[in-house]
Amino acid sequence: MKIAVITGSPRKNGNSFAMTQAFVEAAEARGHTVQRFDAAFLNIGGCRACQTCYSTGKACSFDDDFNRIAETLLEADAVVYAMPVYWYSIPAQIKGVIDRIFSLVIGGKEVAGKKCALIACCEEEDATVMDGVRVPIERSAALLKWEMVGEVLVPGVFEAGDIEHTDGCGQAAALAGKF
Repeated sequence: MKIAVITGSPRKNGNSFAMTQAFVEAAEARGHTVQRFDAAFLNIGGCRACQTCYSTGKACSFDDDFNRIAETLLEADAVVYAMPVYWYSIPAQIKGVIDRIFSLVIGGKEVAGKKCALIACCEEEDATVMDGVRVPIERSAALLKWEMVGEVLVPGVFEAGDIEHTDGCGQAAALAGKF
């Protein structure tokens, strides 16, 4: 399988990065091809709702790093989002990517039939804090006709390395077995 992994954390040594790495290593060990995009380190703006998608031959008329991701998304069999929860929601660093998937739909591209998964963590102990990430990803997957195959949701981690005191990386590695 071709799996596109999109991360949303600006902390390279953070908890969601550690879980992402565990997933990637396990997926590659199973023979999958993984293409990872760390959105926080790319130049990706938000959707401008101009609806001129693909008018220039690229997914978005406003050419930035999203157009590289768009090609990978179209070719991928699966999409995995990995992110921390910021202020009870999806971090801005990845939200632009998610919003601009709109261009694939407007452009008439076939996106249905992919598998999708979510890896997320938050500082608070209450797992419902992650609803602000979980629900939009689940609803987006349903709209796009993607099959949600799993979620790794780990509460109670904040400082880099806190994930080591949980089974988050193990859960992320096990998630690879669902593809």
